[in-house]
Amino acid sequence: MTDWDDGRTPPAEQTPTMGRLMEQLSEQATRLVRAEIALAKAEAAEKAKRSAIGIGLIAAAVVIILYAVGVLIWAGIIGLAEAWPLWLSALVVGVFLVLVAGIAVAIAVSQLKRVAQRPETVDRVKEDVDTIKKGMHR
Repeated sequence: MTDWDDGRTPPAEQTPTMGRLMEQLSEQATRLVRAEIALAKAEAAEKAKRSAIGIGLIAAAVVIILYAVGVLIWAGIIGLAEAWPLWLSALVVGVFLVLVAGIAVAIAVSQLKRVAQRPETVDRVKEDVDTIKKGMHR
């Protein structure tokens, strides 16, 4: 039976005192907390590494998608050029893309205006404060 931190075995007639047991408890709790913190740091570092790899792969996919969109736009222009002159095909596709971008911007602006407004909660809290003030003055 080793109750001591350094591995020594106390003599049979010498059992640890309550003070010594509390000291050991404190030391072990401190070690446990430090070990848990070290484990949490290691887990966070591993998650950060995996996240960085995932973000890198997403960035590469976005670049590939951008090139693919360019190719698809060009394919649309070439396809329309079978029926129309090339310049007209490019003009039609360009106008279409500008319209799509304009719609996206309009939707984005309306969403941002909603976000920029004061939250309803603030108005409700002000109403509650006013109600309480009126109730106190009665």
